[in-house]
Amino acid sequence: MRLIPTSSPRRSWTDPAFVRALSVLALLFIFLVGVKGLGDGFNLLGRDVLGAFFKATTNPFIGLIVGLLATTLVQSSSVTTTMIVGLVAAPTDPLPIANAVPMIMGANIGTTVTNTIVSLAHMGRREEFRRAFAVATCHDFFNFITVSILLPIELFTGVLQRTATAIASNIGHVGGVKYDNPLKEALSLALAPIKAATEAVVSGRVSAVVLMLVSGVLIYIALWLIVRVMRSTMEQRVESFVTRALGRSMVLSIVVGIVATVMVQSSSITTALLVPLAGAGVISLRQAFPITVGANIGTTVTALLASMAVSGPNAEAALTIALVHLLFNFSGTLLILPAPWMRNLPLRAATALADVATRSRRWALAYVVVLFYVVPAILALANQFLW
Repeated sequence: MRLIPTSSPRRSWTDPAFVRALSVLALLFIFLVGVKGLGDGFNLLGRDVLGAFFKATTNPFIGLIVGLLATTLVQSSSVTTTMIVGLVAAPTDPLPIANAVPMIMGANIGTTVTNTIVSLAHMGRREEFRRAFAVATCHDFFNFITVSILLPIELFTGVLQRTATAIASNIGHVGGVKYDNPLKEALSLALAPIKAATEAVVSGRVSAVVLMLVSGVLIYIALWLIVRVMRSTMEQRVESFVTRALGRSMVLSIVVGIVATVMVQSSSITTALLVPLAGAGVISLRQAFPITVGANIGTTVTALLASMAVSGPNAEAALTIALVHLLFNFSGTLLILPAPWMRNLPLRAATALADVATRSRRWALAYVVVLFYVVPAILALANQFLW
């Protein structure tokens, strides 16, 4: 009997996994084009417009509100933090890092509204809604407590900004930030037709606004499509990954949250996945909480990725604000999780709120309105008296 040698199977151009990988790379490039376009458009607005914006965001309350409302509107902290990186990285007249730090913190609060909206789908079943709403709002309370602690500390000491600046500076010295790579030219070439098209239709500051809007749309669509592509590939794996970690160590659960969020490029996907699992009674609040905290850390990868693509005089500043986002979420984890009494604060608050919302569904809706709209209004009012 003669054996016929068989060649190893070759990966086809039409292989689904290969097509998805190419799609993610292409969408990632579009995402980075949007980041560059946002910074360039912001720079074209003019010094007087930039000065007015910078003067407003010098107030940390206003910066916090801007980050919170922007994230609430686009339903993604990744989009907001990416835009902030683009503004900080503008070639001239960049957004000061000190102004951007409260905006990053506001984005962390704003992103939690997605979980709460998902939990409202369980309102028809009393116990199911109570479990789902508690898991959704523990994310809210964790970020609220973190901002309440770290924002005053940052205002008085600047510890997050100074630490991030030191790290970014050291990376720059070894060539990580200042390396002039071909990606810069590729992004400029891809952005050139968009700039030309906007300038052909409108001129002056209007063209700058249009460029910023188009860039924002590119960022949003690219991230949305990346999430869709990654979710179609990873969602079942992430769910299996999460459920296997339940009941194990808190550190492992945090790592699961980080890895799952990096895999799907969205903390909203990771945390929103926990809500129906909790509603169905598959996981408890205490099991879901550390995974949610891990998702908070994992979502910082998007801003870091955007900052790494920036070159020029403000590349180090772009990396600095991305590192501030990472340090903020990591510091919140270290402040709240180790001590049982601190760890129990968001859990008890979420449980108490879920009990109230279960008795009257209107309280759940009122909570969303108060947290994401009334509180920002109060902060804006406080601005009139304090500054």
